[in-house]
Amino acid sequence: MKNTAYFSMEFAIDQSLKTYAGGLGFLAGSHFRAAKRLNVPLVGVSMLWSYGYYDQVRDREGRMKVENIRKYYDFLTDIDLKVPVVINGTNIWVKAYKLEENTFNTCPIYFLTTDIPENDHLSRTISYGLYDGNNLTHIAQEIVLGIGGYKVIRECENVKRYHINEAHSLPVAFKMLEDYETDYVKEHLLFTTHTPIPAGNETQDINLLKSMGFFGSIDTKTAEKYGGNPFNLTVAALRMCKRSNAVSELHRDTSEKMWAWVTNREPIMNITNAQDKYYWQDRQIKEAAGKKDIKMLRERKMELKKQLFEEVADQTGSLFDPNILTVVWARRFADYKRPSFLLRDEKRFKNLLKTGKIQVIWAGKPHPADSNAQITFNWIVSKTRELKNVSVLTGYELKLSKLLKQGSDVWLNTPRRPNEASGTSGMTASMNASIHMSTMDGWHVEWAKAYPKDSFTIGDGVNLDEDYEANEMYKHLERTIKIYDTDEWWEKAINSVNHVVEYFDAERMIMEYTKKFYSD
Repeated sequence: MKNTAYFSMEFAIDQSLKTYAGGLGFLAGSHFRAAKRLNVPLVGVSMLWSYGYYDQVRDREGRMKVENIRKYYDFLTDIDLKVPVVINGTNIWVKAYKLEENTFNTCPIYFLTTDIPENDHLSRTISYGLYDGNNLTHIAQEIVLGIGGYKVIRECENVKRYHINEAHSLPVAFKMLEDYETDYVKEHLLFTTHTPIPAGNETQDINLLKSMGFFGSIDTKTAEKYGGNPFNLTVAALRMCKRSNAVSELHRDTSEKMWAWVTNREPIMNITNAQDKYYWQDRQIKEAAGKKDIKMLRERKMELKKQLFEEVADQTGSLFDPNILTVVWARRFADYKRPSFLLRDEKRFKNLLKTGKIQVIWAGKPHPADSNAQITFNWIVSKTRELKNVSVLTGYELKLSKLLKQGSDVWLNTPRRPNEASGTSGMTASMNASIHMSTMDGWHVEWAKAYPKDSFTIGDGVNLDEDYEANEMYKHLERTIKIYDTDEWWEKAINSVNHVVEYFDAERMIMEYTKKFYSD
């Protein structure tokens, strides 16, 4: 039996299992792969999204298009279990499937769905798509994950602790409060926060939550004591949990300042995120870097670049050259990540391209309801369509992410400090000899401090003026063009590969969670 249940709206386990949107899911995937190897008694609880997040395709003019295609998985075990959950006064059945440990070598995960014949059409749509843009559906998803997940776990496992990855599954805390009392919740609930933007921490009308069943039988006055009115899910989680953590040193400092006004809460500790080298790192890259063999590393990197460029050619009709410096910006399309930052000074960007010594790839999924992010994606497509050596790819999921990380030379990260909690994609790029170039935000602050020569740091983290940061970014790119494919370059790449796994590998993270977080 498992000691700790880990609740997460998304898990990125395998390309074939499309139950994730971005970094939160990628992290959960690495968490569960490493925990399995280290025999940490974890069990996951998540949602089985009938249509995944969404399928990112192109329309007839090459602009981004959202498609919703039903997914089927014959590798999930039907455990023949349904539990009832009350939403909006209606009894809804939640069915559980299990991802067995040996399927993808992870700790087991229970996936929940309402998309079954026992429910009416509206109830079935609750588990259709991840992060539904309709607020009522979104709240219903949180109730299914929290309360439905709690009931499934109580039926199937003997769990001591409930670890909620972000506050989406907070109804689990109120279900515990309903069944026991405050001290029990305080002893059994653990919380990881990921969002250092006040607007990104979900706030809801407390009466709406109550009427929908978010608090179960707990009265509104009690709920308000934890989350305030309007009700803030993160604030309630901080007050109800035994322990809480942020996911990088800077994120902890930012979170402590952001939530300094919240009374009756535990201090927020830091467990810096990490990614699983066994899943993400190319074996030959690791071997070449371990031997400090530049020739071997270069040859393998060229092979990996060719593999990536086959995808580029297939999607866009552009033929990229493996001998040319390749810069990638790829992550979830969100405003604070500044996806169009490379184009801030278009003339300077085009001058870089005119050298014929640099290639640039963009990739990433905007939220299907975020029209501004989709406009940005399409704007980048329109601005770069006529440019040689630039491509914008669709379908940024595990498979493409791995291709990009293994096939790029520079992994560009441009968030507005201090909005990026961690930004772990650069860790897995660095494991594959793609050198991280980033503003001073998220995990990069710790990486740049530990090994300043293993990456490129944009700006100083103090002057946050966008023109200044853009100028620093262009200067770094101009310099990388000059040193690319020299011994200096490959030595930097070798050091990056060897050093990043010392701290930013998931096994260190899991051991820290076990020692600091999961221990009694």
